[in-house]
Amino acid sequence: MGAMPSRCLYLLCLFTCKLSPEVAAEVQESSDGPGAREPVRLTDVQAAMEFVAAAEVTVIGFFQDLEVPAVSLFHSVVKNFQDVSFGISAASEVLAHYSVTGNSISLFRLVDNKQLDLKSEDIESMDATKLSHFIQRNNLHLVTEYNPMAVIGLFNSMIPIHLLLMMNKASPEYEESLHRYQEAAKLFQGKILFILVDSGTKQNGKVISFFKLKKSQLPALAIYQTLDDAWDTLPLTEVSVEHVQNFCDGFLKGKREKIMNQKKRRQRWNSDFSLLLLRRTK
Repeated sequence: MGAMPSRCLYLLCLFTCKLSPEVAAEVQESSDGPGAREPVRLTDVQAAMEFVAAAEVTVIGFFQDLEVPAVSLFHSVVKNFQDVSFGISAASEVLAHYSVTGNSISLFRLVDNKQLDLKSEDIESMDATKLSHFIQRNNLHLVTEYNPMAVIGLFNSMIPIHLLLMMNKASPEYEESLHRYQEAAKLFQGKILFILVDSGTKQNGKVISFFKLKKSQLPALAIYQTLDDAWDTLPLTEVSVEHVQNFCDGFLKGKREKIMNQKKRRQRWNSDFSLLLLRRTK
């Protein structure tokens, strides 16, 4: 295991680099996306709660009135995100349940049980591109593919431990490996964020080399803790649920042991200090 001063800051600078032309173009392709999709109309609290619970990422437009301009804006971005569930509601009981007093667009993430809100004042100054950016950078799934937009959501997540699978998506083993990686992700939901880094993408070479890995060592896992910059890597001959689980368990165990040792040292110091004070008062 290694560490490096200001590692997390460097990672943030590395991951939030300027969007490549390909990514920027993808965001802009609002008129060329798949066929028309419509958000699901949510008329009561139970329906809204079930809707949020049924998908990894859900975006709901909460509006006082479905005739306001923001509703058209909301509809315009739905077709751009095939992996996100969209809902819309103007029901007073639904808005009250989610503490909405004006208009709001909220993104719900199952992976870390987080709700991110765009309030009325934000929506008023927003266009389709800005709304698409908001969804893209916060669109985290059980396994999130790395790109310069998604990484902003990763760093804003409440989960401080991130696991990266670095693998070429063009390899014959990719589909089965991804399936096993997704199964392992379910075991650590809420504890570790699972990320996929396509080693076949040229710009991802910076991420691979940053963890001191060579392409000859791939596929490989890299795990890091954003709070104290602790990290570790594991080259793999095969991506299996067992390999991923053991690697994560070992890292978590090491973190727990470190915390316990720190507590013991503090307790010992407090005890010694108390004895010293007691002797001085005699």
